[in-house]
Amino acid sequence: MRAMALQALMVTGSEEKVRAVRNIDPDAEVKPGNRYLPQSEVPGRPAQPELVSPSRLKHRGVQNPEGRAVLLHALAHIEFNAINLALDIMWRFEGMPDQFYRDWLRVAYDEALHFELLCQHLATLGHAYGDFPAHNGLWEMAVKTSEDLLGRLAMVPRTMEARGLDVSPQIRDKLKQAGDLKAAEILEIILRDEIGHVAIGNKWYHWCCQQRGLDPLEVDDQLAQRYDAPTLRGPLNLQARRAAGFEEAELALLQARQQS
Repeated sequence: MRAMALQALMVTGSEEKVRAVRNIDPDAEVKPGNRYLPQSEVPGRPAQPELVSPSRLKHRGVQNPEGRAVLLHALAHIEFNAINLALDIMWRFEGMPDQFYRDWLRVAYDEALHFELLCQHLATLGHAYGDFPAHNGLWEMAVKTSEDLLGRLAMVPRTMEARGLDVSPQIRDKLKQAGDLKAAEILEIILRDEIGHVAIGNKWYHWCCQQRGLDPLEVDDQLAQRYDAPTLRGPLNLQARRAAGFEEAELALLQARQQS
């Protein structure tokens, strides 16, 4: 399974990557050992979109088709990166229980579906993935945490992807107000599934802390500083975060961090 995950990670074409993910057998054996590749050599990605600094990206309103296309493209890029993140954590970090890899394969399946749904709707607006520039912040955090599984779990699913739980309802509602009910429906699917993905990150973060005899709250604060976690902006979606496995003490810490 991990070898197939690496193969899918290295695929460059977006449609081909989705097919490669779906071809990974969920019942395949999970074998120890892996062919290590420097983080600079992965993932495979298409020549477009052009990756630029976030400051170079234009923000447009969603009341017109072009503005919605820009937004949907940005969301599709997040989902494309999320496919690669799920594949990367499967092959990069060995020695975990088999269920760890099966959990992240399920995430990869879901992210591939999200990417496909967004691209299909983007096509109805006359655009395709790669038509607009994008930034690479999500993957840059994967590079920072490539040698640290606990850091990866803390910074990607529990921090950056959990931020999606906070902002998705607002984006969904804006799309609905703009009359794009299909896009709003896709955002609802993504929010539902992402709660489960963040829950998987929480599950394995706490498992790793328990195995190492670490306090999850203390370590989370240390990792946030070590990896320069992005600024947390409110409001937090407390209902979704609770459903994703955040405990009350963790939510209190996040709220304190936000206020500071």
